[in-house]
Amino acid sequence: MSELTFRDLPISQKTLKSIERMGFKSPTEIQEKAIPVVISGKDLIAQAQTGTGKTAAFGIPIVEKVNPKVRKIQALVLVPTRELAIQVTKEIKDIGREKRLFALAIYGGKSIKHQIDFLKKGKDVVVVGTPGRVRDLIERGVLDLSNVKIFVLDEADRMLDMGFIEDIEFIFNKTPSEKQTLMFSATMPAGIKRLAEEYLKPDYETIRVKPEEVTVDRIKQVVYRVDSNKQFEKLSESLKEYPETKTIIFTETKKGADELASRLRKEGFNADAIHGDYSQAKREKVLKNFRRNQLQILVATDVAARGLDIKGVDLVMNYSLPKDIESYIHRIGRTGRAGKEGTAISIMNTSEDYILKQIQRKTKADIKIVNLSDKQIENSTTPKRRFSRRRYTRR
Repeated sequence: MSELTFRDLPISQKTLKSIERMGFKSPTEIQEKAIPVVISGKDLIAQAQTGTGKTAAFGIPIVEKVNPKVRKIQALVLVPTRELAIQVTKEIKDIGREKRLFALAIYGGKSIKHQIDFLKKGKDVVVVGTPGRVRDLIERGVLDLSNVKIFVLDEADRMLDMGFIEDIEFIFNKTPSEKQTLMFSATMPAGIKRLAEEYLKPDYETIRVKPEEVTVDRIKQVVYRVDSNKQFEKLSESLKEYPETKTIIFTETKKGADELASRLRKEGFNADAIHGDYSQAKREKVLKNFRRNQLQILVATDVAARGLDIKGVDLVMNYSLPKDIESYIHRIGRTGRAGKEGTAISIMNTSEDYILKQIQRKTKADIKIVNLSDKQIENSTTPKRRFSRRRYTRR
């Protein structure tokens, strides 16, 4: 934790009061580094994943820099998903409570008339939205961005992966050229760097919070290596070892999430699924039940690995390893937050050894590997210099 407090940062008394009411104590690394830069007026590209406190890293400066008395939209935050739009809007409202700041979430899957009605009232000075719906409202002539002072791309890499680049460019060109632009991205691929060079002013700042520092320090990681036909059996067995534990299980596909949730319910587990094919009402209901502890197990695709900040998740499970290391890091990062410890269990099959090797090299974490497969495990899976032989259970 940082030795600084929020009072050491250039933040007004009203905003400090709101932050304290929210229970924030000390700024996280990304907040400590980003808030002074953003308040100074510089453009910024920040590499930080969900769970690092990045929403407040741009939300606090937004609240400080906009004028709630001027009934014009002064800040626009683009996000990739509906859930993230709702979540970011709520946090900005909470940060701006003492200043009586109005913020509006706009996204697909909800009545566009309802959102148009809110925009016509002219109270909102901050808009948080998904690219498609934001563009739609601009083209209808009801969303005026000519007074935007701050433009934020949140989860920029994910928006590029989802094919939003044309919408983003359209929206960007509807905002004033002298605005301040901020980009937050969990990863920094070439596409993001090109975007930064195109959108940000030449003297922009760069901040990085390494994923390893965020996710693995307080997370106990266990990998069970089993034959494919034994994966569900081991998953069920592992869940029984953690009764009444708030759990997210990640699957690779939407169909897989539905099938696994159904199978778990038949086994007596309190489980439900969430993914992009569900209606907004269904997604909100499932998330509400999970946040309120009325649902113990959430089976999800990677839509929940980013953007959804669900507190109190003690156990994350991978039902098969993800195909890339960044996804693994984001997934296990759902637990071990706010100074608490967490557990990440992966049920991998024997064809995924190459992915496991990459994860070990990238995270440099102490991963306990338990071989439950009838097929022989190769000793080279785990570097001997980092993992002792006693960490293997052999049969």
